[in-house]
Amino acid sequence: MAKLSRSLFTVAVLLIAGGTAAYVTRDKWRTSAPQWLQAYIPPSAAGDPPQGGGAGAPSAGGQAGGAGGGRRGGRRGGSDSGPIPVLTADASAADVPVTLDGVGTVKAFNTVTITPQVNGQIVDLPFKEGQDVKTGDVIARIDDSTYKAALDQAIAKRAQDQASLDNAKIDLQRYEGLVATNSVTKQTADTQRATVAQDEALLKSDDAAIASAKATLAYTVITAPIDGRTGIRSVDIGNVVQANSGTGIVTISQMKPISVLFNLPQQSLADIMAASAGGALQVQALRGDNKTVIDTGTLDVIDNQVDTTTGTIKLKANFPNNSEALWPGAFVNARLLVKTLKGAIVVPTAAVQRGPNGPFLYVLNENKSQLRPVTLGQQGDQQTVVETGLKLGEKVITTGFARLSDGSAVEVTAPAGNAAPVAGAGIGANAGNDATPAPATPARTGGADTPQAGDAAQGDSNGKSWHKGGGNGSGRRHQQGGANAAEGSQSGSDNGTANSGNTTSQPAQ
Repeated sequence: MAKLSRSLFTVAVLLIAGGTAAYVTRDKWRTSAPQWLQAYIPPSAAGDPPQGGGAGAPSAGGQAGGAGGGRRGGRRGGSDSGPIPVLTADASAADVPVTLDGVGTVKAFNTVTITPQVNGQIVDLPFKEGQDVKTGDVIARIDDSTYKAALDQAIAKRAQDQASLDNAKIDLQRYEGLVATNSVTKQTADTQRATVAQDEALLKSDDAAIASAKATLAYTVITAPIDGRTGIRSVDIGNVVQANSGTGIVTISQMKPISVLFNLPQQSLADIMAASAGGALQVQALRGDNKTVIDTGTLDVIDNQVDTTTGTIKLKANFPNNSEALWPGAFVNARLLVKTLKGAIVVPTAAVQRGPNGPFLYVLNENKSQLRPVTLGQQGDQQTVVETGLKLGEKVITTGFARLSDGSAVEVTAPAGNAAPVAGAGIGANAGNDATPAPATPARTGGADTPQAGDAAQGDSNGKSWHKGGGNGSGRRHQQGGANAAEGSQSGSDNGTANSGNTTSQPAQ
């Protein structure tokens, strides 16, 4: 262990000694370093004289950032020079809808479970699962033989009682005639009159029994009570079913129209009630992307109480669902239109910035940025309503916020693809500044001038643009003979996204 410690200590001492020696003698070996290594050597305090390329031939790093060419010199030179390139947008007027969004569940407008009302064996199911049925369509038939017999029995019993009633009426007439001649007592006639009344009541009871038997017999044929779509049946032909069983035969759901139940925060209740007083409110059913509209309906019901567990209010909206895109049990996004702001001032959402004192905008004022506190209204992914702090037609800055401050000098540039190309220079797509090519330097290995490929790179949102030489992805421009390598950054950045258009620098004549 002690031997290992001594070895590590010796290595550390040697590394420190070597680094110190290299630092002390840096001015001596810097001048003797190869030309291609000059761009990577840190500058001395007094600055390095230009190496190679002849007198007065500045390097690419010197073009970007002044004396002391190299990576660091390029960064220092282009960071604060000139106005900041920005993009702007006009504050415009638009009708902005004020909406409330919630997650909803699709519910059938009516749902019926077909349950038998009599006992018996199922002999027919003349529908197909998933079939659209109309009111009155036959769903099932139950064996009706016993119920027909019961009806015939009730009809026969009525005929028997009818005969008894007819005989009682004849006897009553006979007794009434004998009472007039005092052949029978008046009591006998009164008793016969009561017998006729009893037979008449019995006949009415028979009529009721017949009606009941007919109704029971009708229950053996089950029909659809509503228009809708059948589901998957739970009972097959041949099974014996019981009256009012809990399972049922099949479920029918009314699809047109259809309902959506959704919840909104209780804080929105006052706005909803005020808006609904002016008429039915529009509701949109949206897919999961919150962009595709499935169907448009109206608000039908606002629940009479707030859910105390969630602090939300339940609402119900009805949709025509003509395309049957809404399906019972599915989840959808519900968007309730509360009102529409007419002629509201809107700006791109990208222009809105937020600070410790609230939201603000950078407004273009005579080629300078002006920080403007604002009050925001409805906010969306693309546009935001500005209630106070901005006038119609004013220009707001939408890019370059990393370098902007109140009163910064700015330069409005064209969006990507709008700047005209300049001979020998690339186009900064976002910044709009044309990159300036470095002068061509004759190759070391040849006697003639060799043109360089200048590949213009796209600028970032802060107005930076870069050059890339000879297809090298590191952002450096190399001479053909490898004699001169310099940093090609104009704004002090080492990397960037290459533009799709390539331009070629012309050689110096």
